[in-house]
Amino acid sequence: MLKPLKVRNKVFEWGQRTYLVGILNVTPDSFSDGGLYLNLKQALKRAEEMIEAGADIIDVGGESTRPFAKPVPADEELKRTIPVIEAIRKYWDIPISIDTYKAKVAKEALEAGADIVNDISALRFDHDMARVVAESGAPLILMHMKGNPQTMQLDPYYEDVLAEISTFLEERINFAEKAGIPRDRIIIDPGLGFGKRFEDNLKIIKEIDYFKRHQLPILVGPSRKSFIGQILNKEAKERDAGTMAAVAYLALKNVDLVRVHNVAMARDVIKVMEALKEVR
Repeated sequence: MLKPLKVRNKVFEWGQRTYLVGILNVTPDSFSDGGLYLNLKQALKRAEEMIEAGADIIDVGGESTRPFAKPVPADEELKRTIPVIEAIRKYWDIPISIDTYKAKVAKEALEAGADIVNDISALRFDHDMARVVAESGAPLILMHMKGNPQTMQLDPYYEDVLAEISTFLEERINFAEKAGIPRDRIIIDPGLGFGKRFEDNLKIIKEIDYFKRHQLPILVGPSRKSFIGQILNKEAKERDAGTMAAVAYLALKNVDLVRVHNVAMARDVIKVMEALKEVR
């Protein structure tokens, strides 16, 4: 049994249910919702919608990490994210994660009211990130990615995708622990869409139990990803139904957190799956 994680007034009891991480991209170029929430009023309204729909965490990101996206300077990322974090914190006590791989952004976001660091690089891109997280005491999400957003989809290849991701995650968990981040404050993410082929993404979802060997909470982010588009032949904004199929399967497998754009729909799906699981 994993140790519960307390963030603000919320206690995450791992293994009891699937928690919802609502995506709030304050970027002009994210693959699904770029430009929709750049305005502070729009971002705050979106946060309110997700909170009312049942989000357990709001994940704020100021840099698109879609394939081939160009890096954003830290100052620009701060300009986009800090006012949004401060505004959410002013009105709600919900846990907030900052989606960044930059130590400067993480530090200022935590000071502004964020609680969790969601690092797609798993502490690899900025050598100060581990120290910032360790000193803050914030929970940390470590994600697997092959390469970086500019290179990750340039012909990725795995001999054994599950084993290779697992080996990577174990190495990064050990690195984080040595840097002073307690193991019971680490969450792992296999990184759907980040340096993965179509078949890799499906394999990760189908065999998600494989990653329970790390005995850590697991977060999965299937929302509107390109592999769903490949199956359905639909554009990003039309992939919610396909996303929910993945969410239902992940909930059935007792995955701890799913990261989604459509929180209301995911909440309904998870409620139905929880009811089905309770039938004896």
